[in-house]
Amino acid sequence: MTLARFIVVRILGALLVLLIVAAVTYALFTLLPTNPARAICDKPCTPDRLAEVKAFLGTDKPWIMQFLAYLGGIFAGRSFGTGSSALVCGAPCFGYSFQLHESVTTLILSRLPVTASIAVGAAVLWLVVGVAGGTTSALKRGSALDRSVMTFAVAGVSAPTYLVGLLLILLFGFVLHILPASGYVPFTEDPVAWFTHLILPWVTIAFVSGAIYARLTRGEMLESMGQDFIRTARAKGISERQVVVRHGLRTAILPVVTLFGLDLGSLLGGAIITEKVFSMQGLGALLIDAVHSLDLQVVVGFTVFAAFLIVVANVIVDIVYSVVDPRVRRRA
Repeated sequence: MTLARFIVVRILGALLVLLIVAAVTYALFTLLPTNPARAICDKPCTPDRLAEVKAFLGTDKPWIMQFLAYLGGIFAGRSFGTGSSALVCGAPCFGYSFQLHESVTTLILSRLPVTASIAVGAAVLWLVVGVAGGTTSALKRGSALDRSVMTFAVAGVSAPTYLVGLLLILLFGFVLHILPASGYVPFTEDPVAWFTHLILPWVTIAFVSGAIYARLTRGEMLESMGQDFIRTARAKGISERQVVVRHGLRTAILPVVTLFGLDLGSLLGGAIITEKVFSMQGLGALLIDAVHSLDLQVVVGFTVFAAFLIVVANVIVDIVYSVVDPRVRRRA
């Protein structure tokens, strides 16, 4: 299968997955006993007034009709109500929060820079540290360095994220007073403050996730370095550095690439625990507030948006995988 055809097939498959996820998510929250119309109905909420609000929201129709209207809103925008009182939600419309008086898309985009700053920085850190640590540990198998790296890896895998974050805040924020303990500063306002406020969240996530990557890389490297093609490369007189990087690591990195794409996509959907620990108002905080206030429009829109990020990350991983290892396209 050619690369272009492989990409087209993966994109079509991703669109189908997104459609299924959106339908299931919308049906699940629509069929809940919670009535979103009652939550925004003015007092006294008479039966006639409640019926008017349902008609305004479109919740007086069967859920499949509501879903089709929601799906159309993502691509073409939609409106709530009719006439001069109609409320327009421009495309892409992932819903409208009548409690916050803002479209879900606008709410997501306003919080996305915070979450993206946390996710991308932490991802780069845990990938570099995890792969480097796992590779070094595999090449020095049985040494003190190997045992030290694996000890840190076990600690990272075992430690809850919130505990690591709180310990870092206690040490660097209140004992040493060298890093901010909480809050977020936009990059456009102060790049230095933006960086310093993100160091502890980055280290928190990288410590937990990097441990998983170190263990995975070590196992894959040990298996890869024991293969026949490694012995053949050494017999040809290729330098040990080239053997490790071009042959051993290139093979071992494939499962790491898959895991990295999925983890980054999930993290971009909201670093809920980390944002809460460091008092950052990102997508995770938006979701928690929406759940507490039963703002179903935000919950549904957030879920669909997060699924979109994960599916896109999965498609990118598949494409990268097929470029690194063309055998993937032949098996597809």
